[in-house]
Amino acid sequence: MDVDTRLLRYFVAVAEEGTLTRAAERLFVSQPALTKQIKQLETRLGVRLFTRSRTGMALTEPGRALAERVPGLLADWDQVLREAKSAAGRAARVLRVGFLASAANEATPRIITEFTRRRPGWRADMRQATWSNPSAGLADGDVDVALLRLPFPGQDALRTAVLFTEPRWVALPTGHPLATCDLIAFDDLRDEPFVAAPPESGWWRDHWLAVDERDGHPVTIGAVTDQPDDWLSAIANGYGIAFAPASAARFYARPGVTYRPVSGISPSRVGVAWSPADDTDPVVQDFVRCCLDHGPRPGENSA
Repeated sequence: MDVDTRLLRYFVAVAEEGTLTRAAERLFVSQPALTKQIKQLETRLGVRLFTRSRTGMALTEPGRALAERVPGLLADWDQVLREAKSAAGRAARVLRVGFLASAANEATPRIITEFTRRRPGWRADMRQATWSNPSAGLADGDVDVALLRLPFPGQDALRTAVLFTEPRWVALPTGHPLATCDLIAFDDLRDEPFVAAPPESGWWRDHWLAVDERDGHPVTIGAVTDQPDDWLSAIANGYGIAFAPASAARFYARPGVTYRPVSGISPSRVGVAWSPADDTDPVVQDFVRCCLDHGPRPGENSA
């Protein structure tokens, strides 16, 4: 009998959260869809896993037995997948490098050049991820190392090193009343609709909405996008504004979108990240050292 690992992950979420509502929120799925998946798992196993009540979902005896073993099973399976994918890359002498948006800005070509100098015959395969995958594939084992923006969900389980910081600016429709200002106060932007990343990006989304700096002031979401081009289109079309790294003014210049500095908001951090399992991997560590030694030069980390 085959059981989809996705069903097991849904089971674990319900078992840990205790209610379908909280588990559905954690998984970013609808409650009816989650209920259907749990029933499907019970049907395949031929046992009842939960007792449903108004207060939540209580594990049955078979459910408790499954809950004790499944998290470890899933962790082992994830590790096996990571090792298999990594072994394939090593055999081909390819280092898989995930990245978001502009990666390490102007420093990226220098980092890649230095890596190929240190590792003759090796190639850095650059793989751009969507914003709904803010670890750039590292958390799933799809890449060996990643250049990304901090913080991101799952960061505590990985190794990270900060390469540089840069101010967060705001991207506005060119016709916006504030677009002519030389400097915009964060307080003047609190009530504006924002173009946001998908909810599953978690902390990363919250960072780019400046949730921690709003003192509880709610965020108005005007649009949700997962790619830079869609993000720029939403801003240019007036669906909302968005915070962005200062370097976006260089890398994502577009007619209809104006970038302006913002006061009263913390900067953005760019880092290199890798799995703790690769602390002793010489190829991964060579790439990390290239990032640290050949990162941005003065003037490159600000616009």
